[in-house]
This record gives sequence, C-alpha cells and structure tokens, in this order.
Amino acid sequence: MLLLIPGPVQTRPETRAAMAQDIAPWDNDFRPVYAGIRDRVRALAGGREGEHATLPLQGGGHFVMEAALRTFIPEGGKVLVPQNGAYADRAVRLASAAHRQVVALPIPDTRSASAEEVGAALAADPAISHVAMIHNETGSGIVNDVEGIGAAVRAAGRRLILDSVSAFGALPFSLADHPEVDAMLFTSGKCLEGMPGMGFAVARVDRLEAAAGQAGSWCLDLSDIHAHALRAGWGSIRFTPAVQVIAAFAVALDLYAQEGGQPARLARYRENARVLYEGVKSLGLTPYLDWADQGPVIVTVHQPADPDFALQPFVDALKRRGVLISNFWNTHAPSFRVGCIGAVTPDDMRMAVAAIGGALDELGIRDRAASAEVREIEGDPGTQSATKRA
Repeated sequence: MLLLIPGPVQTRPETRAAMAQDIAPWDNDFRPVYAGIRDRVRALAGGREGEHATLPLQGGGHFVMEAALRTFIPEGGKVLVPQNGAYADRAVRLASAAHRQVVALPIPDTRSASAEEVGAALAADPAISHVAMIHNETGSGIVNDVEGIGAAVRAAGRRLILDSVSAFGALPFSLADHPEVDAMLFTSGKCLEGMPGMGFAVARVDRLEAAAGQAGSWCLDLSDIHAHALRAGWGSIRFTPAVQVIAAFAVALDLYAQEGGQPARLARYRENARVLYEGVKSLGLTPYLDWADQGPVIVTVHQPADPDFALQPFVDALKRRGVLISNFWNTHAPSFRVGCIGAVTPDDMRMAVAAIGGALDELGIRDRAASAEVREIEGDPGTQSATKRA
C-alpha cells in the first residue's frame, strides 16, 4: 500500500525495523542515542549549542504546540494567531483552553499570511507578546512567509512560536537567523520520515529559564523538560517515552543525512508535488491552490462538481488500487488531499495519478472540475466540513 497522507508518512524498511526491539529508556546504553538525537535536531534547526536546546515530548504535534503556548505565554497573556487553515484553528483552541488570550487574524486558506498583516496587528495591540504561526498548513498545502513574518515580529519587539510540524526537515529555516523565535516545533513522523509518537521543540535557553513555572502543567512544561536535562543529563527523559519511536528516529536521521539532508529532501518533495499537481490537472481536476502558492508537502484538490462524487467511496476505490489517502477534508471548500512527503518518489506520484484516474472512472465521475459555487465561497469559514476537521 502506498501511504500518501501528510503524516504519519510512508517509511523506509530500515526505520520500521528499528522498532522491533525491547528497550529500557533509562538504560545507559540507550542514553547516548537519545542525547545524540537532541544534538542532531538542534543542528538541523540551525540552533546553537548553549543558546538552544532540544526538548522531546511524548505525543503528536498538538501536544508540543500546547506545551509551547503554555510554557512561553503566561496565563492571561495575549497571542496573535494568523488563521488561514485548520491547524491555526487548533492553535486558537489550544491557547484558549489554556486560558491565554487569543487575537485571531483571519486570512483565506488559499494564501500565506503576510508580514504587513502581522505587523499591523501587532502595532494595533501592544499587549500581544507572541505570535503563534503554522509554517505549513496541511489542510490546503499553503506555506506561510516565515522569513517575512519573523522579521516583522522581531521589528515589533515581540516573540514567535513556530509550528513547523509538517515543514521541519524539508522547508529551510534557521533559528540562528531568528532570535525572535522562542521555539520551533516538529514531530518524528513527518518530513524526517520517522515513526509517529514524539514531538520536539527546539527552544531558546534564556526563554526557557525565564518561563520556569508558568505553564500550569507538569507534563506540558518545556522549561521543566529542560531543567530535568540539566539535572539528569541530556540522555535522560522525565517520563516513559515512545522509546521504540526514538530508536527508529535515530535511523531516520541517518537516512536523512545519507540522502543529502534538507536540500535533497526538499527537491524530492517538490518534484513529487509537481508530478501530482500536473497529473490531477490532466485528469480534469482542480487543485486547491495556484501553482505559485503550492507547497511541497501536500497537494489539495477540489472535490469534483459531479453530484455522484463522495469522498469515502473515492478513498475506498483508491485503496483498492493500492493508494491510501485521508478520508476527510479540512479546508474551507470541500477537497481531498494527497501527501507528497515520506519515503515516496515521483514514480510513486505517477502511480497515484493513474490510480486517481481509475477511481474516478470506476465511480463514473465525469464532471471533475470544481463547481462555480465552490470557487465563489472559497475562503468562507462557514463552508467548512461540519463532520470532520482534523
């Protein structure tokens, strides 16, 4: 089965094989593996030793995002969220549930937030201390302008929390160039092609020390993870982790380096996205984004206007052809999404395009373009799926 979702992703056999062992996470033989991962991902993030620290946390991206919001923003503090996709919506919910004040900046899910918009919002409200931004929205595939927005946040004297969960390892970004970033967040099971189960924050040490005790949570306190490492060593972890996931992640990092690191991985993903984007257009389908705005992680496609189209039967027909995609959509207009990341190649994308065409033929879908009505309402949050946003 060809797994084409934006995480968990298809992995290499060597990565999966590393899971097939029993490990004691606090064993002295395993500590160097864990400590080595922390050093390696700090370097990948452009972090500096002594200035930045890698803080692993069990769970998915939402766990580490909530931890960052709690750790760096005091209860009652204000955070600006550029809101142009489902994962920004979730950041709003996470911050609100943690009793942080949210200033939402609504933006259509077909384009990036701009530095000018963020700068204007910060200027309008001096009480905002932080911006929490999604690097790559895996609902639509849009990539936000982290360089420009980071510069705007820095110029305004504010702080940035960057959710790079579906971008880290593929899209370039260096913490050394962005002192305004309190933490950059990612997970094991996305562009680094590990197994799912661990989140990571690469955070500024000075900000962690200043934030001690304000998370309102023990489990979700990044400053406490840092303090534990200082006490017990960088090869130690506070609570029982997904230890086999960590072992597999070490192998995934080896494979990442062998491929050529971030530039090589981005090049492969971009070519995957190009083949898929052009392929679905050749089938008469309408990509959700213009090519100029299309990121390399996922290609999202408008659901066909044909009244006989329904997402689950389409997903089932694709699965019969050996391709598995998400059976939900989380864009403003109805869509389906096909991942371009993971241990997959442009040839796999060509196979996926053929499978998409075969599935549409099987279901008798002739009118494959997006409806005129969908195009008119695109960007209206009221049109999103009422049954599933994930």
